[in-house]
Amino acid sequence: MRDEEGRSLGLGSANEEGEMGGSGVPGGGSSALSRDFQLNSHLSTLANIHKIYHTLNKLNLTEDVGQDDHQTGSLRSCSSSDCFSKVMPPRKKRRPASGDDLSAKKSRHDSMYRKYDSTRIKTEEEAFSNKRCLEWFYEYAGTDDVVGPEGMEKFCEDIGVEPENKCLTSPSSINTWLFQPFVTTNSAVVVMLVLAWKLDAQNMGYFTLQEWLKGMTSLQCDTTEKLRNTLDYLRSLLNDSTNFKLIYRYAFDFAREKDQRSLDINTAKCMLGLLLGKIWPLFPVFHQFLEQSKYKVINKDQWCNVLEFSRTINLDLSNYDEDGAWPVLLDEFVEWYKDKQMS
Repeated sequence: MRDEEGRSLGLGSANEEGEMGGSGVPGGGSSALSRDFQLNSHLSTLANIHKIYHTLNKLNLTEDVGQDDHQTGSLRSCSSSDCFSKVMPPRKKRRPASGDDLSAKKSRHDSMYRKYDSTRIKTEEEAFSNKRCLEWFYEYAGTDDVVGPEGMEKFCEDIGVEPENKCLTSPSSINTWLFQPFVTTNSAVVVMLVLAWKLDAQNMGYFTLQEWLKGMTSLQCDTTEKLRNTLDYLRSLLNDSTNFKLIYRYAFDFAREKDQRSLDINTAKCMLGLLLGKIWPLFPVFHQFLEQSKYKVINKDQWCNVLEFSRTINLDLSNYDEDGAWPVLLDEFVEWYKDKQMS
């Protein structure tokens, strides 16, 4: 009985102590558990904040913190709002550029635009333009589709061929030009012949629209200035033996009247002077021979053989073969020249 009462009493005391929480205060156990839960929750929140802070710090999104905090590595207790305000960086507003910055940027932009614009304009000016070439053509053609003798004379003046030396501007001007003995050395005149060859002009003193566009396009010239800058190139073509022969042959058909198969002797002397006057030492003597001869015209075979003669026969005519296939014109010239040398 006593043991049972004792055990009963002991059990009752234990239960009462459990209810009292061991401290003698009613409900003390529940309060302690609540405090432990809150503390654990707070520590868990701080740990999460600490992880977020280090993550943001790796991404360079946090503000600099005090050197002491990095050294100690301690996590100071703070309220949730305080910690979040330190962890999250403030949103930075874009500051408007100052007046000086705006001026500098505008100046750089204007400079770049001017450089681009000047380059674009220069490129457009250097590039060949069909429209500009047409406008240039009609400066000399007027309302026609061909540049005639009057327009040709102005054209020659613009590119630097003196008006008094313009034997290629019209057939009628050749005879007057012929009587200026040393004008054959004028390279500004012979360049007109080379230009006509490049344009493949069919009639002396005339450039058609089609000839103009085709030739000037091949030369990439659409202004007077560009053509003037091309004259040296045109003259240089005469230094090539193949080109010279082509130009020489072209000159015969270019200068003759289209209803004639031969070249008038005066026209022939003019053209020979242009082409051979500077390069064939015997040309002055040959010119004298033609003047005193009975020949009124020169055919194409005679014309072509004069060039071959000038290239292959010695100045003293020592290698000339009278039994060769030379035309009679040249046989007579050799005989005339030898008689002249003996007298």
